[in-house]
Amino acid sequence: MATEMQVDGDEKVDESLYSRQLYVLGHEAMKRMAASHVLILGLPGLGVEIAKNVCLAGVKSVTISDPTLVTLPDLGTQFFLRPEDVGKRRDESTRPRLAELNTYTPVGVLEGSWDWDSLDSTAWGAQLDKFTVVVLVDLPLQVQLNINAYTHQKGIKFISTSTYGLFGSAFCDFGSQFPVVDQTGETPLTGMVVEIEEAEEALVTCLDETRHGLEDGDFVRFSEVEGMNINSDGVEGARKVTVKGPYTFTIGDTRGLGLYKKGGWFHQVKMPKLLDFKPLAESLTSPEYLITDFAKFDRLTTLHIGFQALSHFLSTHNRLPLPRNPTDAATFIALAKTLAVAGEELDEKILTELSYQAMGDLAPTNAVIGGFVAQEVLKAISGKFGPLFQHLYFDALEALPSTLPTEEETRPTGARYQGQIAVFGTKFHEKITNNTQFLVGAGAIGCEMLKNWAMMGLATGPRGKVFVTDLDTIEKSNLNRQFLFRSGDVGSFKAEAGRRAVGEMNEALKGKIEVFKVAVGPDTEATFNDAFFDSIDVVTNALDNVAARQYMDQRCVYYEKPLLESGTLGTKANVQVVLPHVTESYSSSQDPPEKSHPSCTIKNFPNQIEHTIAWGKEKFEELFTKPAEVVNSYLTQANFIEAAKTSGETSQLLKVKSFLVDDKPLGFDECIVWARKVFETEYSNEIKQLLYSLPKDLVTKEGQPFWSGPKRAPDPLVFDYTNPTHLDFVIAAANLHAFNYGLKGETDTTVFRKTLDTISLPAFTPKAGIAVQIKDDEPVANSAPATDEEDLATVAASLPAPSSLAGYRMVPCEFEKDDDTNFHMAFITAASNLRALNYGITIADQHHTKQIAGKIIPAIATTTCLATGLVCLELYKIIDGKTDIEQYKNGFVNLALPFFGFSEPIAMAKNKYYDTEWTIWDRFFIEKDLTLEELIKYMKDKYKLEITMLSSGVSMLYSGFMPKKKVEERLKMPLSVLVETVSKKPIAPHTKDIVFEMMVNDEDGEDVEVPYLKVRVR
Repeated sequence: MATEMQVDGDEKVDESLYSRQLYVLGHEAMKRMAASHVLILGLPGLGVEIAKNVCLAGVKSVTISDPTLVTLPDLGTQFFLRPEDVGKRRDESTRPRLAELNTYTPVGVLEGSWDWDSLDSTAWGAQLDKFTVVVLVDLPLQVQLNINAYTHQKGIKFISTSTYGLFGSAFCDFGSQFPVVDQTGETPLTGMVVEIEEAEEALVTCLDETRHGLEDGDFVRFSEVEGMNINSDGVEGARKVTVKGPYTFTIGDTRGLGLYKKGGWFHQVKMPKLLDFKPLAESLTSPEYLITDFAKFDRLTTLHIGFQALSHFLSTHNRLPLPRNPTDAATFIALAKTLAVAGEELDEKILTELSYQAMGDLAPTNAVIGGFVAQEVLKAISGKFGPLFQHLYFDALEALPSTLPTEEETRPTGARYQGQIAVFGTKFHEKITNNTQFLVGAGAIGCEMLKNWAMMGLATGPRGKVFVTDLDTIEKSNLNRQFLFRSGDVGSFKAEAGRRAVGEMNEALKGKIEVFKVAVGPDTEATFNDAFFDSIDVVTNALDNVAARQYMDQRCVYYEKPLLESGTLGTKANVQVVLPHVTESYSSSQDPPEKSHPSCTIKNFPNQIEHTIAWGKEKFEELFTKPAEVVNSYLTQANFIEAAKTSGETSQLLKVKSFLVDDKPLGFDECIVWARKVFETEYSNEIKQLLYSLPKDLVTKEGQPFWSGPKRAPDPLVFDYTNPTHLDFVIAAANLHAFNYGLKGETDTTVFRKTLDTISLPAFTPKAGIAVQIKDDEPVANSAPATDEEDLATVAASLPAPSSLAGYRMVPCEFEKDDDTNFHMAFITAASNLRALNYGITIADQHHTKQIAGKIIPAIATTTCLATGLVCLELYKIIDGKTDIEQYKNGFVNLALPFFGFSEPIAMAKNKYYDTEWTIWDRFFIEKDLTLEELIKYMKDKYKLEITMLSSGVSMLYSGFMPKKKVEERLKMPLSVLVETVSKKPIAPHTKDIVFEMMVNDEDGEDVEVPYLKVRVR
């Protein structure tokens, strides 16, 4: 059952499809997109990248136009064209495949043939009036100027873009007074206030548990402040911040607003910003640039003139400069100089390369610029995020091969890969076709990577091969980003569907992609063994979790294989190159640990919705997962009761008694009664007990109110089924309880009301002597009645014998966030919101609750597209065999700002023993299964190192403090036998080498660090 969101008119947005994107853009932006029309003029490889990303995003409609007839070289980057399309119009051939991406976004072809070259806009202007955004791709400069003059006047958003080999450009004109509603897309900061001065420049002091994180110029509003009339909603009451310290800031004049008493929160407010864009004609002479690489900032003027000069060259010669042709390059440079303003210095080396690559067309460059421009389209529509202001120029010249191709090698031949050969030459292209890749993951990044490789012709040669592994199957929410999949693929394995899709894009890949449907890890090392890694050239990660990334990183270090690592988070992307014996590994640096909430805060003192959501998820497991698992253990484990008696643990037995005897329902009406009792316990009785133990007027030993600062005093709830949140909780809880027992559920509210009207619950009396844990590091010991063996026996005797329930099992709920019919998120949302109502916290809808409870990573296709383009540019360098670290680029991009940051990869750290330097990439390698005694002698004689301790995995094999007899026994053993003897496990049949860790002393008896030891045992 899809969750839908009402937007303008009759339009609806399918949250089950767009859920990950909604966490990036938000509901308001999606509403604007769902009412907007986009026109894309020009459908080469770059144009289809933009169109693909915009269609996936979910605009009202996309219209395309490109009457150019398809040629074979088009198939080298335009992934929605096929060999049978050669000779047909690009737009008409592309439309059906583009339309498959998103049923909510119809795709049409602009009717008629239009002379965009004409200066008379009356001939074609009306064709543009219905569009929100017009995108021009690889069109001549005069056409750009003509159309932009019209769109600027009419208030139509305008973007022009082009790529030439390793070069790319983009220009945006969103008109005058364009409103940006959120410049960064970052979650607004909030914090708890403990003091606000009444002063001309009032100082605000925040709770000293967390830094406020604000910057000068930010705006904040306040809520829940007592005593001072400063609370407000929205933008109107926002105040400008001047930061004074990590916990303090000033907000201007508060005189006359009253004296601050207590409480309150500050909330960062995103203030709208108005931008005035210049039209293209004006911007050409006074450009403003986005720097894409700060190491290349001096190229901007050269590229600005160079891209204009290419358009002039095309209009003069009716073609672009030929690859590696010095004559054309000289003509082009002379032309560029005529366009330069007096005094402007142009870099002739850059201009020469731009001329050489003018006929180049590369899938990775198209992916980088296509992802970027598509995000600009969404910004133009929604006002969400900071737009490009106004020119972008990009190049990746460091990806050129170390041995540059000749003119003869790059000569146009009309072949499929002509665009790539024009840049790299035939010899390098052959290297690309014979590359062997291991792609780990076939989700969003994996789909884009496979598409890029198909366009590059990677692995299509006689020695080329692509291995792909992914154990996941396709879900509906994947279709918004993982563009190789269609609705008919839902339920299929991602790796298989991806192979099928790219096989259609490039038939030369059929039979060249081998698929695995397993996860990478220690359990699959028999599959991905020594022989497997020996057969591959590069590993490319397309993973979504750190543990798997670290594991593959370890494998790559062990097998000395290059690793291309990338990841995305909303509009942010990062790319890392790991190169054997050159760079550090992925695991050499780590992100800070994920922020967690103190358990006492979750249990008794929540003050944010995140706390109540965490509590709701814990309750889900406590009520619907763990009890069923414990009951099933009782029914299947013969020694369950004995184990409970031995440990003196009655809670497990009591849980079995509760769920198998006391609360086992015979029908659904009993599930409703159970749910109602749970409501009373959690939201009324437990709160009453807490307030009995810690009354609202309680004062600390310092004389301060206990319920102050981060501690909010709760109030019990009185059940009322006319309150939708109350009823939602009972409906979800009853259905989940029924699921545990295999009973049929019910959603008819009249059924619930009828049963609820019959329920009468006893009044609750708080218990004395119940201590409440205030801090995580200060546990409390509540006195509990001693449990003797008789009590245990009594509880055990009350349980039905497992033999009397032969074959009976409860069904535990395994949390699944993306199924809106299973009541999982419905329960957690209702449970969290009721808890929030207890504590006076603003409640959250199911969409927001799902993101937190499900730990959903926001994602959008534009970022993924750009990230994989950057990865493939680095792949060119690896295939070339570059070892100069300065030629590689680790990248960080934030499309929201927008921001590009590139840096050299970090060099591997070096260690030393004696005069020998070593790194994580080094190891001692012995090609013989020595005995322990032989190993000790070998290390002493060859390296002057004395082994003081030897281990393998978790097995300690030798140390200086071992008993003499044990040492004597082990010295004579071959290392393989020693490992099997100590670990009590046979060496796996696929294992050729065993890894050992050594502690050693040098000749002075000093402990020194050395690489690990690898021994060939088979």
